[in-house]
Amino acid sequence: MARVFRPGQIITGQSSSLFLLIIVTLLTSTVVVLMLLAARNDEEREKPWTELLSWELSAFIYHNFLSKEECEYLIKLAAPHLQKSAVVDPRTGKKTFSRFRTSSGMFLRRGQDMIIRTIEKRIANFTFIPVEHGENLQVLHYEVGQKYEPHYDYFTGKFNSEHIGQRIATLLMYLSDVEEGGETVFPFAKFNSSSLPYYNGLSSCAKKGLSVKPKRGDALFFWSIKQDGSEDPTSLHGGCPVIKGSKWSATKWMRVNKFEYGYLP
Repeated sequence: MARVFRPGQIITGQSSSLFLLIIVTLLTSTVVVLMLLAARNDEEREKPWTELLSWELSAFIYHNFLSKEECEYLIKLAAPHLQKSAVVDPRTGKKTFSRFRTSSGMFLRRGQDMIIRTIEKRIANFTFIPVEHGENLQVLHYEVGQKYEPHYDYFTGKFNSEHIGQRIATLLMYLSDVEEGGETVFPFAKFNSSSLPYYNGLSSCAKKGLSVKPKRGDALFFWSIKQDGSEDPTSLHGGCPVIKGSKWSATKWMRVNKFEYGYLP
């Protein structure tokens, strides 16, 4: 008859050795499986890397800046709360609507949750600009035909630059691929766009300057000011109309001073 161990019964002698052998074998097998899975994930995961876009413009592309899961999370978080996008009136600092910007969007508060805090910390590490200098994260959605005409991210009026502080840099994160159109274009940047490997796949709008095709997970970082602190006119940029598909992006603007407005402790 087989011996049955009841709860609380002490295992001794040969039975104890067999029990320990089974436990050790299971633990060893688990460690091996975890190591194999980790190695597989390392091979499959796309590594982040930085591409210089322009020295004159001081613009860079952080490839694979966001994971697929992070992109999907931001879209899911923002989608139910989208509203018609507005622009800032340089005279009053108040929001106003314009035909030059036809997307929809919403703001996610700085430090809103653990995932957003992780992304904001990553932005600070990549840009060397403290988290406290960043505005709330704006998620944008562009449907077919929607666009953002060329504009500056720095303030041309005195209200925001004097009361809240000038915008000095922008990080634009692409949350989705776009089948056609939707590029970010810098029309004043001195660059031979025809030398781009993807030139033939650009829309007519994107061929008017230095352009970046949206790719999910990539992030475009550029400075709006020069090294001497003056505004950089080559930072003029726009969002080309989406021709096919849709475009999701998330923008983090950064200020010269700490940005306290809308901060969530």
